Amino acid sequence: MHTLNFLRRRRTKDSGNPGTSSPSNPSSPVTPTAPSSSEQATALRGPSRPSTASQSTHRSSATASQPHGWPTEAAVAEQQQPQHSMSTLPAQQPPYPVAQHSPSPATEPQNVPRIANLINPPQQDGSVGYQQPGNYYATNAPYNGGGLLSQPQQQQQQQQNHHQQSQHQQQHQQQHSEQQQHQTHQPVQHHTQQHAVQSEGRVTKGRYSLADFEMLRTLGTGSFGRVHLVQSRHNHRFYAIKVLKKAQVVKMKQIEHTNDERRMLSEVKHPFLITLWGTFQDPKNLYMVMDFVEGGELFSLLRRSGRFPNPVAKFYAAEVTLALEYLHSKNIIYRDLKPENLLLDRHGHLKITDFGFAKRVTDKTWTLCGTPDYLAPEVVSQKGYNKSVDWWSLGILIYEMLCGYTPFYDSGSAMKIYENILRGRVKYPAYINPDAQDLLERLITADLTKRLGNLYGGSQDVKNHPWFAEVTWDRLARKDIDAPYSPPVRAGAGDASQFDRYPEETEQYGQPGHDEYGHLFQDF
Repeated sequence: MHTLNFLRRRRTKDSGNPGTSSPSNPSSPVTPTAPSSSEQATALRGPSRPSTASQSTHRSSATASQPHGWPTEAAVAEQQQPQHSMSTLPAQQPPYPVAQHSPSPATEPQNVPRIANLINPPQQDGSVGYQQPGNYYATNAPYNGGGLLSQPQQQQQQQQNHHQQSQHQQQHQQQHSEQQQHQTHQPVQHHTQQHAVQSEGRVTKGRYSLADFEMLRTLGTGSFGRVHLVQSRHNHRFYAIKVLKKAQVVKMKQIEHTNDERRMLSEVKHPFLITLWGTFQDPKNLYMVMDFVEGGELFSLLRRSGRFPNPVAKFYAAEVTLALEYLHSKNIIYRDLKPENLLLDRHGHLKITDFGFAKRVTDKTWTLCGTPDYLAPEVVSQKGYNKSVDWWSLGILIYEMLCGYTPFYDSGSAMKIYENILRGRVKYPAYINPDAQDLLERLITADLTKRLGNLYGGSQDVKNHPWFAEVTWDRLARKDIDAPYSPPVRAGAGDASQFDRYPEETEQYGQPGHDEYGHLFQDF
């Protein structure tokens, strides 16, 4: 078997814009930092392919034209059959009409190849790539600091903190008394209380206000609101604020999913997951301050490329596998895996975003939610499901990256897609790598006793599959491997050229008024 070198090699030095200095860690929007040394944080945008919550089955697509400058050398020759580079891929017509979905001429990206990073040996100085420090979130976590809150807000916050401290002291005294009286039973109770505290995650409520940011432009729109690129007035770094209209969230019956998204994002910490820095609200809207991920959606890159070479699809699939493994270790099901929810940072690594359908499940759940093309048969049939649905979706994602379309697509309606899923017949093109096809057959199977990821070995069964044999998992987890593609963005400049242009919001945020739905979103 050939060796997929770029999945083993260490990262080379950052080859971004000369003279651009950026620290290894993005910081909270309230951390004072000189503009010249600002780190690009990352961004979020509404999906191009609607989920079932929007009751739409239209698949936004783009012409299968190859992006200018794609690293053609990333396609490594396969042992049993030749693997074409991106520039020599045979034209494959997807079995559905392909719509136009490309950026406006003013923002059309000029993709710069970074293939040299894939084949060059490590630097002589022994430098390695990104590694998440252990104290990253502790030192960069947002805080309610001086100057951020008005005087009444500060007094209210101090009163709340004092009240919470008093309650904590009372609880501690009560626990101490109970421990003396019921010493044999207290260890179990103490363990349960600790677990409950850990599951609450980071406190995000009321961390910021609109006055802390300058609104720059819209990055994406969705059924409930939109995402804006913003710049912190305190450290001058760039972030993305997801704005959700309360009335629309209530109308679409997405209250639980919206609160779950905030809760799940406050509990997760992983290099391949988006970071939620804080939340706040006004009488009309909910606000979520997140990373700005400059490179745009993997969906856009896939549509411009038609389909990915085997090594490129493998790289992205491996990073998604690590993210799912982490989420499942915390009993979180993601439930909305698709290219639209995978963003590329400026180095080309993935960030999973949009946790609206994520849910903590220890046994089973029955909710029908997600994107029709990616739903597992047990979700469609509403028999109850668990983490296994994410591994099915991983199989659909790999198939779409390799083929350019999903295996159960139908242009008619969602019901047709559901029928295809329950029928379970998958056609594999001849150009798919044999190991890749074997993995797909073990992921896209309705038999839960055979689906990889759902067996006794869990995620290790997926990672140990021959298709991933070249992957050095510990280095990949540290981002110590060059990505096959780096978006052409200017670091530290709030470069949003990889995102389409949208009409800007005409309604002004932060207006006073009656808060009709505030009681439904108390954690914001």
